[in-house]
Amino acid sequence: MTGSGLSRSRPIVASLAVLLAASGCSVAGADPIGGGPDTLRIVLPEEPPTLEPCDASLTATGRVTRANITEALTEREPSTGRLEPALATKWTRDSATSWTFTLRRGVTFHDGSPFTAAAAAFSVKRATESGIDCNVDGYIFADSELTATPVDDTTLRVTTAKPDPILPLRLSFVEIVPTSTDPDSRVREPVGTGPYRIDEWNQGRYLRLKRFPRYWGKAPDFAAATYVWRAEGSVRAAMVTNDEADVAIGLAPEDGAGDRAVEFTTNEVSYLRMDATKAPLNDIRIRQAVNYAIDREGLVTAVFAGRPTGQLVAKGVTGHNPRLRPWPYDPERARKLVAEARADGVRTGTTLTIIGRNGIYPKAAEAMEVVQDGLIKAGLKVRIKMLDVNAWLEYLLRPFPAGDTGPTLLQAQHGNQAGDAAFTMGQIYGSEGAQSSYGTGALDTLIEQAELASGGKRQKAFADAFAHQNDKVVRDAVMANMTGLLALSPKVRYRPDSATNDEMRLADMRRAD
Repeated sequence: MTGSGLSRSRPIVASLAVLLAASGCSVAGADPIGGGPDTLRIVLPEEPPTLEPCDASLTATGRVTRANITEALTEREPSTGRLEPALATKWTRDSATSWTFTLRRGVTFHDGSPFTAAAAAFSVKRATESGIDCNVDGYIFADSELTATPVDDTTLRVTTAKPDPILPLRLSFVEIVPTSTDPDSRVREPVGTGPYRIDEWNQGRYLRLKRFPRYWGKAPDFAAATYVWRAEGSVRAAMVTNDEADVAIGLAPEDGAGDRAVEFTTNEVSYLRMDATKAPLNDIRIRQAVNYAIDREGLVTAVFAGRPTGQLVAKGVTGHNPRLRPWPYDPERARKLVAEARADGVRTGTTLTIIGRNGIYPKAAEAMEVVQDGLIKAGLKVRIKMLDVNAWLEYLLRPFPAGDTGPTLLQAQHGNQAGDAAFTMGQIYGSEGAQSSYGTGALDTLIEQAELASGGKRQKAFADAFAHQNDKVVRDAVMANMTGLLALSPKVRYRPDSATNDEMRLADMRRAD
């Protein structure tokens, strides 16, 4: 597999037709973002929990860091699925376990140091071998063993312990940092090679980026970008309609963006992760009952935007199984399964706790209330515990919170922006996956076999693994492939794509004049 040297800049997209509507009342209490006409004003649902570059696969972090502050060797074009050059101009597979990457010349880090193969090797090692528990390590590389070695300043060789047919795709998640970066501790304000550098992060209030004058690619239109965060979708929408912000993401149709609303298909799938190690969720009949008790059509009609689905990857991702349909809404079947389990001695009276996350998608709490109502009608006891992102992350990632939290259902959302099921199956369904609460030996074997396959065999192997999970394991209650909605100022033209919720590239935003 070989990449070709292409320009880093993306083609200018056609202007979106966003009409200027009469603004309503002002947003009471909103801090003015300011910055002038050369500053992009962006309002997010939540503040990023970290800007550590090796955690850029986390949605809230990646929206700010990926391809804005830091860059990787390769990048996947969301509209085509093609892997394209970034800081590497080409790559070749030398053997089953060895790859050579030719690096871009003339690239400078924000601190003035040159980008070299030594920095690339350092970044790979920091992300995959350090003790700082990088999310990218568990999410992208899992148990993979690899060694990155600089051959010269512009040549990097990467070897793996086992054949890895998608190594260049995996490396698209390793954000490159200079060798001066602390190898053993997380960094608050990373140094990268991207078109923007961090100017000021006033934690709890705003984050400001400034255009990097020595950027190797085409300079972005806007000289700066300021991010603020507001939990209420209606407030975010009003900030755009009142010309207090240029871009607002994570909106619901009823938030009032009006003619400034732009809808787009995302790669994100909402689901509930069940802790199948604790009663009553350790009985597959209860996990099946949870699935039958959820009215997915009702959720996407009345609560959030999307379409019901039966698997964690969207169409277009390698491994997507077109035969898997959403679980049907069958409350009577759910009640029967709970009753059968109870008759066999399963402790169905144990309270299940839904661990929800505020702002994970529009009307997140309301969605969990709908789920709770369905589960209670099925004969289960359920309570809801809504958390902010930092507390919620304790439940998402290993090691999970100590102590007896009881059986839980975690409100979660997964976006496979890489386009290959390897970035879903191992970390979410593998027995030792970074986000996995439960797995089986049989499913682990299917995942391992799929990861070593390529081409059509890879597609079939992952599709079979998804089918096995759906039929034999039932670890999740997958709900919907989500539709995104953002508000856009008439001053800006931007076409969101399936990766927008994971990484929002400021260089793709253009002046509308």
